[in-house]
Amino acid sequence: MTPQEQADATRAVIQRMERALGENSNDMAAHFHADFHWYGNRGCGTKDGLQAFRDNWQLPLRAAFTDRTYHTQRFICEGDWASCFGHIEGTHSGPFMGIAPTGRRVTIPYMDFWQVTEGRIKDNWVSVDFASVLAQLGRDVFDGHGWEAFDDRTRVPPHPKETA
Repeated sequence: MTPQEQADATRAVIQRMERALGENSNDMAAHFHADFHWYGNRGCGTKDGLQAFRDNWQLPLRAAFTDRTYHTQRFICEGDWASCFGHIEGTHSGPFMGIAPTGRRVTIPYMDFWQVTEGRIKDNWVSVDFASVLAQLGRDVFDGHGWEAFDDRTRVPPHPKETA
């Protein structure tokens, strides 16, 4: 297999999994390796195995945020590695980090890095911007001390919805 063919095969695995998530599939085993590991940033935790991922990430996220749509903004593949950044839009319909449901529509920014082995996702490093989500729900986790205070506001990155 050429490097480009391998990158294309890796992309296909990830895109099938993303479609399944978007369709609210409950059968994710076709997409994840038997020895799957999920490594999240602070506030997201780590999950060893598909069942832990499902029980401690997928289902709680679905319960907290309904009517979700997934928006991958950029996708990069090299060999057996793929990465992307994007956002999920969802309605805050269930408890989230101690905040009762607000009914607000929120944007959940994320970055993913995947390694595909034997046609399935073996490792997934994730960064989900929960500080942004909490701010949209009225909670400033930085208590007014975020480093945005140092910005001169002359160049503001586009909102995820503007780059999709």
